[in-house]
Amino acid sequence: MQNLIKQRTKKFALDILNLVDVLPNSVGTKIISFQLIKSSTSVGANYRAVCRSRSDKEFISKMQIVLEEIDESAYWLELLHEKRWVDVTILLKEADELTAIFVSSLKTVKSRISNSKTSK
Repeated sequence: MQNLIKQRTKKFALDILNLVDVLPNSVGTKIISFQLIKSSTSVGANYRAVCRSRSDKEFISKMQIVLEEIDESAYWLELLHEKRWVDVTILLKEADELTAIFVSSLKTVKSRISNSKTSK
């Protein structure tokens, strides 16, 4: 499963890089492009760090960063969508799906921690 998510987060970043190449040339799109590239590429980079977590606490901390970055990416995509500069429907869907996966992973680990504390 980790390899699949690594592939999806990398594809997400590459799709964003391809998207910004076709945006109209304006001050607004340049600023959004810069922010979107930073946040979307950070999703995959930070997810790789999650995969190397040495503890549940470290996993949670790193996964929360991944969630922040995917949420920020979704925000910039929403702005592009609302300005109608390009169709980002597929990218927004992928951001939502990745968010759901990351939230689910966080809930699972937090639940495991909570259960281990109550069983002691």
